[in-house]
Amino acid sequence: MKYIGFIIILMVSAFGYAQHRKQATPIPLKTLQQQIALSSNLQLVDVRTPKEYRLGAIAHAVNIPIAKRKTFKAQCLKTLHKDTPVFLYCYRGVRSSRAGKILKRLGFSEVYDFSGGWKAWQEHLNLSP
Repeated sequence: MKYIGFIIILMVSAFGYAQHRKQATPIPLKTLQQQIALSSNLQLVDVRTPKEYRLGAIAHAVNIPIAKRKTFKAQCLKTLHKDTPVFLYCYRGVRSSRAGKILKRLGFSEVYDFSGGWKAWQEHLNLSP
């Protein structure tokens, strides 16, 4: 009987860890900026629509829209390397979060979600002296 509580805690922890592994790791603006500055091997993906992308995007980002999931999956598998970190962003973070889950399910090992998105990036640029 005394082990039931331990078993329940163990099961809940294992489930939480499994769920976490299926999601992209959220990162703040400063971390993304540091990664861009430090790495020439960075895979930066803008998952917004082509129209949104044309209106402005982070330098060196490729546009792989998530609107059509089948196309998104195919294009990611064709364009991105599974063993190289992938940094995702959209406008505010909702679509990039969904994209991160898809990439994790496809077997990408390191997936990061810039949770502030283009909006935060643009606001930061406008505030810079």
